[in-house]
Amino acid sequence: MKSALSKIVEWIVCIVIAFVLTFLLKTYLFDIIRVSGDSMYSTLHNRDMLGVEKVSLFKKDFKHGDIIIFDPGSKGQGIYIKRIIGLPGDTVEIKDGGVYVNDKHLNETYLDPNTYTDNDLKISIKEGYVFVLGDNREVSEDSRNIGPVPIENIKGHAIFRFFPFNNIGRIK
Repeated sequence: MKSALSKIVEWIVCIVIAFVLTFLLKTYLFDIIRVSGDSMYSTLHNRDMLGVEKVSLFKKDFKHGDIIIFDPGSKGQGIYIKRIIGLPGDTVEIKDGGVYVNDKHLNETYLDPNTYTDNDLKISIKEGYVFVLGDNREVSEDSRNIGPVPIENIKGHAIFRFFPFNNIGRIK
């Protein structure tokens, strides 16, 4: 029969292992975040709970249309969630209310109809940066305001909605 002390030590070891595993998973593989605000409406809503994968951070494997979580650094407050529009080497142009990537009009089916993107600009995205926009262009603080986002500031890639329960599924 185990002594009371050995049972306590066993419990402590199990708890420490659980905390270490949780820390490692949350830091390097997967996290859950809550959306705060309406900058990604209608794709995401205030208070949605999302699963965020972090493996793409190691591979630097980002694609046009990915929804990412990032730290805007000194240009903003908190953690932002936006959609990647331009990758390193791309030229992004906003004109006449539309978005163009490498001189091709971007068909943004995820936006509400009649969405107008203001702040005409044309920018070439440098190596190590991405250009991001929120889906709710009227309220979103994004690369139109804060400039391109350093890839090293990206904290994860939102891939799955857990809450609300009536809207569970992969994020597009």
